[in-house]
Amino acid sequence: MLWKKCIRDYNARKVVNSDWQLFVYKKKRVRKMKKVEDNITWRKLDNTAQLFPVIANKEISHVYRISATLKKPVQPELLQRALEDTLPWFDVFRVRLRRGFFWFYFEENKNKSEVEDETEYPCRYIDPHGRRKFLFRVSYYGRRINLEVFHAVSDGMGAITFLKELTYRYIDLSKRQSGEKIGKYRPSEECILDQEDSYIKHYRKKKGKSYSTKKAYQIRGRKIYGSGISVIHGYVDLKDLKKTCKKYKVSVTKYLTAVLIFSIYEEYLNRQEEPHPICINLPVNLRAFFDSSTTSNFFAVTLIEFFSHGEKHTFEEVLSLVSQQMDEKITKTKIEETLAYNVAAQKNRLIKILPLFIKNLGLSYTFRRSSKSATTTLSNLGQIKVLSEYENEIEQFHVMMGVFKTQEIKCAMLSYQDQAVITFTSVFQESYLQKAFFRNLTREGIKVSIESNGVINEKV
Repeated sequence: MLWKKCIRDYNARKVVNSDWQLFVYKKKRVRKMKKVEDNITWRKLDNTAQLFPVIANKEISHVYRISATLKKPVQPELLQRALEDTLPWFDVFRVRLRRGFFWFYFEENKNKSEVEDETEYPCRYIDPHGRRKFLFRVSYYGRRINLEVFHAVSDGMGAITFLKELTYRYIDLSKRQSGEKIGKYRPSEECILDQEDSYIKHYRKKKGKSYSTKKAYQIRGRKIYGSGISVIHGYVDLKDLKKTCKKYKVSVTKYLTAVLIFSIYEEYLNRQEEPHPICINLPVNLRAFFDSSTTSNFFAVTLIEFFSHGEKHTFEEVLSLVSQQMDEKITKTKIEETLAYNVAAQKNRLIKILPLFIKNLGLSYTFRRSSKSATTTLSNLGQIKVLSEYENEIEQFHVMMGVFKTQEIKCAMLSYQDQAVITFTSVFQESYLQKAFFRNLTREGIKVSIESNGVINEKV
């Protein structure tokens, strides 16, 4: 019978190739034993993180920076020691990206991470596919310690936790230089090292809502030559800001979102009719809605829209529309719908068995469709608090985001002690939006001082 002949031929090939099979088996066995001996651990990417390795490149870095400014100049050798002491405790950051057949995954990275002197523009690309590379970088400049993170690793809240612990350790080591005794490093009592995928944990099967693919108004302007990025910090008196928000009976995020939209409306639309809406991406920290303290990503993005219909819109009108949309969209019910939509694809059995390259094509297509649905992004990391014994050593914190083709200017903010720091990153030679934004704050009696990296020579 034909099928018996096929079996004999197959068995014959097994005998002929037995030496080769033994070699392959031994090789696999050695690899497996090496993994056991090295005790290399791995973990899945969280739900949001799966997108970033697919779309990241030199033009779309998806890298953000959080920095701490100290009272004294940073000593590089002590910062290196602080990083070596701190990093082993943060498994979320101590990884490199690996490519599997079905999914990307994180593998423990036991290599040494080196601190760098800051010589480049902020938020530049971190190649996630380098074999030995970490997915973050620590640099220093003057009195400033910078932590730049590829977004697949963690969101801003996780990065703040890591940066604070790194800064605490650096300060402790610098005190030892002055003769004070210091023990072996352990994370502070406030530090949380949880790395769960909270998207999966809090997923509830329900009808989800997809992201908008409608085109938003896009800001255009003359580009800075080369790879330069303009950085403008606005130091805002926090008491004045809160007083103004109280007057309008809104939160800080609602007020600043309205100011940002109104500034775009004034400067770029010239108060004229525009067929495409001004849309602001607002990242929302989901830890506030669910029982989670993870240092992995756990955020969702809400889109706030404003249509200019030609009539003269007032700031109060814009603020009312923003407040109404945020009240409607930023609720636990709406967020659960977003989680359901995001996680459903990951749990789909058919999608699970698709090879990674096919999944990547789908993710790239989804990103391209939705990438023009926002005019810009406003991210508010809120109030940064440090342990009381370090307050006199840390002068300020800053946050900034990398920009890309469809969002060539972005805004991020945080507050520390009695100041809010609002930072614009941009690739434009002009600073029209930044000027309008801070001008609208000062009109309300809010005290603002400006600092820039000097890439553009305009006075803000």
